[in-house]
Amino acid sequence: MAEAFSEVQGAEEGDNAKLVSRPEAGVEATTRWWYRFHDSELESLIQRALKGNRDLKLAAARVREARLQRAVATSGFWPSIDVTGGYNRGHGSENVELPFGNPAGGSGASGSAAPSAAAEPAARMAADAAPAEATTPAGGAMPAVSGGNRPAGPASPLGEGGLPGVTTNLYQAGFDASWELDLFGGRRRALESATAQLQAVEEAERAAMVTLLGEVAETYLQLRAGQRRLELAQQNLQVAKDTLAIVRAKFDTGFATDLEVARQTAEVATIEATLPALQTGERVSIHALSVMIGDPPATLAAELSKSSPLPELPPEVPVGLPSDLLRRRPDIRQAERDVAAATARIGVATAELLPQFNLAAAFGFDSSEPGDLVDWSSHYYSVTPGVHFPLLDWGRAKTNVRLSDETEKAAVLRYESVVAQAMLDVENALVRFRNEQIARAARVEALDANRRAFTIARQRYEQGLVDSLVVFEAQRSLLAAEDALAQSEAMVRLHLVALYKALGGGWES
Repeated sequence: MAEAFSEVQGAEEGDNAKLVSRPEAGVEATTRWWYRFHDSELESLIQRALKGNRDLKLAAARVREARLQRAVATSGFWPSIDVTGGYNRGHGSENVELPFGNPAGGSGASGSAAPSAAAEPAARMAADAAPAEATTPAGGAMPAVSGGNRPAGPASPLGEGGLPGVTTNLYQAGFDASWELDLFGGRRRALESATAQLQAVEEAERAAMVTLLGEVAETYLQLRAGQRRLELAQQNLQVAKDTLAIVRAKFDTGFATDLEVARQTAEVATIEATLPALQTGERVSIHALSVMIGDPPATLAAELSKSSPLPELPPEVPVGLPSDLLRRRPDIRQAERDVAAATARIGVATAELLPQFNLAAAFGFDSSEPGDLVDWSSHYYSVTPGVHFPLLDWGRAKTNVRLSDETEKAAVLRYESVVAQAMLDVENALVRFRNEQIARAARVEALDANRRAFTIARQRYEQGLVDSLVVFEAQRSLLAAEDALAQSEAMVRLHLVALYKALGGGWES
């Protein structure tokens, strides 16, 4: 990166606002740059826009959303713990046959009224053969799973209600916990990615602030420039009407022709035709500023309708060094954080290629009587370590790593493009600002010369020494010179605002 901006090195003497490049100049240029114009109205509008602008509020909402997303990524490091509890009352069908007889003596049994000594262990064996989620240690049935989540067929060889002809009660209370061990850093990389994404969104909010500051200042300058041009047009219209009165008086006395009257009448109409467009521009700027501060379009009509001079230029404009842009411009900082997030996602994708270890545990109490639920003899527990290693899905995971790698390369290219665009913005703003000041100085000289020419032409015309055409041409030149200078004064300030935006200024406030 260059040691200084080329357009600063090429700055010429005679500029009204000097361009200064030194290491500490970047902070001077960017922090609350609008105060350098010394315009209290502009300062007030910017403060109100920072508080009420809807786009800025939307950017702040996105920052809050990104913070919550990072909090979600952080929660993955901790075990998940569920508190469970429930009650179940079940009665088994009496028409279910057991291999060694029905303990309840139902009609589905082999005929005995009570279970034999061999039948009871057999019944217990049948109960033990049932799936764990369908039976309980007390022989009752667990609450039935909803039909959409349970596979087809009976949940247990004993049916839904438990042991044939047996009514059971079951009270349960306990805890379930699960924890995925981050042995290969997948969750840590996910948190790193979420953190970088949060920082990128924060930089996007700052970029929105820089854009808003520039838009408010540019619109305000356009408003004041339009009001100045409107005043000049109205003054020139009055001069043209006065000249028309003189021409008509000379025509009445025979010292002017009807052609001269027609020319000056056309000149008056031409100037009048420029007024509506200038008035429209004034109202449009007021409406835009009102919306920028978060209010209805006509809110600032009374406050800003009165004309005011353009803000003064600062004596010097410190621009800092090209390297300052890397840590000052929010869009560059955002692009750098996007690269960091994309790099971290490569680690997340790589972790999917490796085994995932988890640990599940359960602890609680089961009892058929509520009074025995808190008895230590009613407790149960289980600890289940596990491992998950995708085999058939390994191709997808490997492709995902390659995809993340390409995404990171694209983010790097975007970063380089943003840096190049930032340098281009600053260099263009510098050359426009510097050259417009040179053009403005020439327009000041041209305006002085046109004023003298118009004054002389009008005096000589009143004395009958020149034709009215000389006055018409002098008047047109004067009007054009005044309007051109008013526009140049505004453009110098607009280019300065563009320079402050290019330098990434204002978000520090």
